[in-house]
Amino acid sequence: MRVRQEFRFEAAHHLPRHPGKCKFVHGHSYRFALSLDLPVSPETGMTMDFSDIHAAVEEKILRPCDHRNLNDFLENPTAELIAVWVWQTLRPALPGLAEVELWEVEGCSVVYRGEAL
Repeated sequence: MRVRQEFRFEAAHHLPRHPGKCKFVHGHSYRFALSLDLPVSPETGMTMDFSDIHAAVEEKILRPCDHRNLNDFLENPTAELIAVWVWQTLRPALPGLAEVELWEVEGCSVVYRGEAL
């Protein structure tokens, strides 16, 4: 079964290797969705409680990112590298993590499935 949950945070960043205006500090209303592939428990009829997913995301992603400067812990926080960081940070806490989709602006997203970079 595929379980999907969405989250949001506000953050600033700058892209030091970008040749355009994104090299300057600016902010985004980030949105990301996690997809987990998990078996349905015959006992509970559930895969994983959404509140358990939220607790892991709150601790490991939202607290360090929301209303922060992402350059404080990511040297080049592009949408692509943020999605990889989210994956790497959550993978130990969320078994079955299958996909991270991150929107930096409405209509534009990146999808990471644990592939090599």
